[in-house]
Amino acid sequence: MESRFQDGDIKSWEEVSLLYNSALKQMNTKIEILNDEFQEVHRYNPIEHIKSRIKTPESIVKKLRRHGYESTLVNMMKYINDIAGIRIICSFTSDIYRIADMISNQKDIKVLNIKDYIMNPKTSGYRSYHMIVAVPVYLSDHTAEVKVEVQIRTVAMDFWASLEHKIQYKFETKAPANIKAQLFECARMVAELDDRMLSLNEEIQAITPQED
Repeated sequence: MESRFQDGDIKSWEEVSLLYNSALKQMNTKIEILNDEFQEVHRYNPIEHIKSRIKTPESIVKKLRRHGYESTLVNMMKYINDIAGIRIICSFTSDIYRIADMISNQKDIKVLNIKDYIMNPKTSGYRSYHMIVAVPVYLSDHTAEVKVEVQIRTVAMDFWASLEHKIQYKFETKAPANIKAQLFECARMVAELDDRMLSLNEEIQAITPQED
């Protein structure tokens, strides 16, 4: 059934917020179940922790204006893909692709777009794996498909991204060249650390404990 929220009948931010908060609840539950299953089967948790948020109306309006769109509720849902955002933090880069595959294999989730900033980092050095997915939200008289942005990254990537965000906020995307250079060098170090930690973990897993 088509959602009434997709054909211009949205009347308030509260309705938008309801949909996106519901979509986040759906995604959080799915990811927690997958993590629990992985722990049961493999005796290992690939997920360190999960963060989620709803973009503020002010932030959404700024993004619409930046892209030349009128600030309407319909445009919010049509053109802004990250109103609802969920960030999955894991230990190793191999976990990132494992988690992405588990999400993609959910039959009621549609993967709309993927951006792999690990294989292809941004010029700033930013590394993360982004997915835009459509999540079904089951309401009393209909089902609505709601977009959610999923970011999957390691602890080290998340630490770096947090600092970059603070720098961008402080300097309004016009950070001094020396700070940008240092941040880029830190990104290189983070990538090297992730590679070494993954290699070390694989070496540890390959060792069979000796029996007494």
